[in-house]
Amino acid sequence: QVQLVESGGGSAQAGGPLRLSCVPSKYIGRIYYIPRLAWLRRTLVKEREGVAAIDVDGYTSYADSVKARFTISKDNAENTLYLQMNSLKPEYTAMYYCAADRGRRSRSPPLDERDYVYWGQGTQVTVSS
Repeated sequence: QVQLVESGGGSAQAGGPLRLSCVPSKYIGRIYYIPRLAWLRRTLVKEREGVAAIDVDGYTSYADSVKARFTISKDNAENTLYLQMNSLKPEYTAMYYCAADRGRRSRSPPLDERDYVYWGQGTQVTVSS
């Protein structure tokens, strides 16, 4: 059963932008009520690592490698989670996953995949130099 649906992946040039979107299934519920949401990525050589997370009050966390380049946001009216990626690098090439959890709210939402139980199937991002 698909719990979250990502879109927006594809091929992009280094230095350019790309925006990913994620919509939760009815089983998960509306974005507005989900305590924490995150984007994680997996490459050929690295297991899933947290990229960015946001809690229900809008507090965010970012991996050091993407700070100032990526922005996580959510639009409650559109019921959509976003990841705006700017100044792309080839090393950002990965499968990007949207994840959600009903854990406690936090001013520093976690980036560890073990803190999330609901997952999407992923969307591939390929950045060429």
